[in-house]
Amino acid sequence: MTREVTHVSDGPAKLDADDMGEDGLIFVCECGLSDERPLCDGSHRATSDEEEGTRYKYDGDDRRVVEEIVYADDTE
Repeated sequence: MTREVTHVSDGPAKLDADDMGEDGLIFVCECGLSDERPLCDGSHRATSDEEEGTRYKYDGDDRRVVEEIVYADDTE
């Protein structure tokens, strides 16, 4: 099943001290692009030049602008 997901974050979430590893840092992916989910692998850097209010679709290393979303049942 294919689905579209809208992410509102463009970077990782830093966990609190109880969740940190031996290096002192753990970041959880919030952009949905990481290949290491749930951990951040830095893939969010690809979003750094996105324009506010524009929808993008990422497919591997490719990004395209989504002009319109059409729903099969006419709802949003």
